[in-house]
Amino acid sequence: MSKEFLDAYFEDYRRLAFPAEVYPLIEQYRDLAARVRDAGGKQMFAGNGASASAAEHGAVDFTKQGKVRSMTFHDPNLITCFANDFGYDHWMAKAIEHHCKPEDAVVLISVSGTSPSVVNAARFARDAGLPVVSFTGRDPNNPLKQLSDLAFHVPSDAYNLVECVHCIWITATIDLMIGSPVYETRAYEL
Repeated sequence: MSKEFLDAYFEDYRRLAFPAEVYPLIEQYRDLAARVRDAGGKQMFAGNGASASAAEHGAVDFTKQGKVRSMTFHDPNLITCFANDFGYDHWMAKAIEHHCKPEDAVVLISVSGTSPSVVNAARFARDAGLPVVSFTGRDPNNPLKQLSDLAFHVPSDAYNLVECVHCIWITATIDLMIGSPVYETRAYEL
């Protein structure tokens, strides 16, 4: 790769990850997560492919560092059972239906914002009165973004870039809850 390519690539990261309009969204997400925690609820994260990995990362760090109970539905047994019984396009919605309580929130991650499994999960969550937080990219008018109460959007078609920015925003929200980007993660000495 040429230096020019890398310079342009990293400039895209800087431009897309830190626009002024994302700061209030991160604060709003922190406040929602705190309300969920204080009400004894949980966040339910889901996504497909690399977005499932971002969901898992977010759920673990919100639980451990942010003290907000969080979970994902990415167990192969659950996915294959629910996809078999309800269809792949509905497995996430059915997982949320089986696990949700009124004090919970749903966090859905999809670069395209058009994956039927994620969009149907957002529809179910909205119908159930649960707040929906979404992380999307590509088309700014994607259905997942439109169904969300709090919509993070990266205006790019570059999957790796969008997925990495989603992780930055999720972890920035956790760090804002903690009040510091640097903190001890071990409860014991080696």
